[in-house]
Amino acid sequence: MNRRKFLSYVGCSCCGIILPSCTTAPITDRKQLKIIPEAKLNAQAAEIYEKIKKKEKMSDDLKTLDLIKSIGKKMENSIDEYFSKNQIENPTNNFNWEYILIDNKKTRNAWCMPGGKIAVYTGILDATKNTNGLAAVMGHEIAHAVAKHSVERASRSVLLNTGTQLVDIFSGGKLSKVNRVTGMNTVGLLSQIGLMNPFTRTQESEADYLGMIFSSLSGYDIRETVKLWERMKELNKGKEPPEFMSTHPSSDNRIKNLNNWMNGIILDYPPIISS
Repeated sequence: MNRRKFLSYVGCSCCGIILPSCTTAPITDRKQLKIIPEAKLNAQAAEIYEKIKKKEKMSDDLKTLDLIKSIGKKMENSIDEYFSKNQIENPTNNFNWEYILIDNKKTRNAWCMPGGKIAVYTGILDATKNTNGLAAVMGHEIAHAVAKHSVERASRSVLLNTGTQLVDIFSGGKLSKVNRVTGMNTVGLLSQIGLMNPFTRTQESEADYLGMIFSSLSGYDIRETVKLWERMKELNKGKEPPEFMSTHPSSDNRIKNLNNWMNGIILDYPPIISS
């Protein structure tokens, strides 16, 4: 699976409006808009991460936490090795990686903040089931940080808010009037369905793709990724909103894409580090 084929599945966001702020995502080469300083977001994320560590209950399952750290370290090293080997600037050079396991069985989630601050909730362990399943989840979350999705989304939000204000001015305040009369943030709702959601679904699909690559480079069996999302689909049965209303691809589309990418990734991104 090459980057052109990936882009044919998820689409490409063009950022020709502000050329000096345009960059490309690592590996996929998808065009990105970045107008927010990454260092600022990383610093803010580090502060929030410390607050979360104090507020949330940390799990005493040290065995699972050690496994999370082990998977994370392998991915850190494989990412470093891949970009060094291919003489590409490493997007994680300014990361200060950290991993926590939050004791919350009701929350089936994991995330990675800008700068490599990662959290896994015990609730998702019912879906991961094994080391390869956990690696699939972590690869996906790490991919969000490596691809600078938070920087991209923050920049997009700033641009959208600025554009909305201009439209309201040019419309003689009609958008504001609609909001007041209906009690609804019409612009926000329309942008969510028509603009922001497709954008975040593109990011989610990109994280799926890059996450499989990072798992493969780290020596994990990426065939488990499809099994993981099949389990997630079953656990979320009847709870998924229609895809056009969601920030994530539907489970069916996600599984279809993963299957389409799998063989190409296995061939093109063999393990740099054995598991």
